[in-house]
Amino acid sequence: MKFSLRQLEIFVAVSRTGSVSKAAQAVFLSQSAASTALAEFEKQYNVQLFDRVGKSLRINQAGQQLLPHAVELLDRAQEIHNLMEGHAGYGLMKIGATLTIGNYLATLLVAEFLHEHDDSRIELQVHNTKTIIEQIANHELDLGLIEGGCHHPDIEVETWIADELVVFCAPQHPLATKKKVTMQQLLAEPWILREKGSGTRETFDRAFHNYHSQLNIRLELEHTEAVKRTVESGLGIGCISRLALKDAFRRGSLVPVNTPALDLGRYFYFLWHKQKYQTTGMREFLALCKSITADVSRSDEVNLTRIIKE
Repeated sequence: MKFSLRQLEIFVAVSRTGSVSKAAQAVFLSQSAASTALAEFEKQYNVQLFDRVGKSLRINQAGQQLLPHAVELLDRAQEIHNLMEGHAGYGLMKIGATLTIGNYLATLLVAEFLHEHDDSRIELQVHNTKTIIEQIANHELDLGLIEGGCHHPDIEVETWIADELVVFCAPQHPLATKKKVTMQQLLAEPWILREKGSGTRETFDRAFHNYHSQLNIRLELEHTEAVKRTVESGLGIGCISRLALKDAFRRGSLVPVNTPALDLGRYFYFLWHKQKYQTTGMREFLALCKSITADVSRSDEVNLTRIIKE
């Protein structure tokens, strides 16, 4: 074979960063060495893998066809390396989680995984659903844990566990003492919501699909905790996952609003690229996630205190 694993590593790094200089930093080479290796790789096969756009490189169709095969080969090579070195862990895994999962489940699951496999490394990124899907599609992440829908043709989706959004307010809010709240009462209130592109907002918009024009959206925020703090201050009512509100409801700093007219159910999902080689580490992490949620029917029923072993 004409190519080396190092050339593939540089090609993948450039495809992810769009820059030779950033790719060089990622693979611990000088910019000139990385540029030379990429140029030789393309020259060996008389193929151009990137379109040069100003100072950036944009992967073209030939590069897109190569990318999943290069990522898979590098993953397999890393497993061989770990095996031959006698490593007990699984090397580096890049996992992306949406905000609700990332803040309330994923960090504990990652800690538990590393507790069991202390020679492994995990890079956890927390973004909204739209961003996680894009990163999986571009082979920037090994696994995704999301709370919104995904219909990307190149991504495998597996249902994980049920979740439920809940409308909530501050304890001093007039709706806090209502046994049941109607749609008209909800439409009369100012709302504090997650941003568009988030799985939480997607579920909320679906529940209010016939009433969008009547909603009074006062503020949109990118973080679940910011939504909770703002609602606590009395600026409006909100709607996020019951999992994220579990402690606040227990303390009484926020209270649920009974909304029988709304369907706020959804699921959490696992994502990976269809052409992605599932490493042993990925399979072990998925198995851990499933085992933690095996005995519950909804995300807020997970006993978080049991995840981390003493």
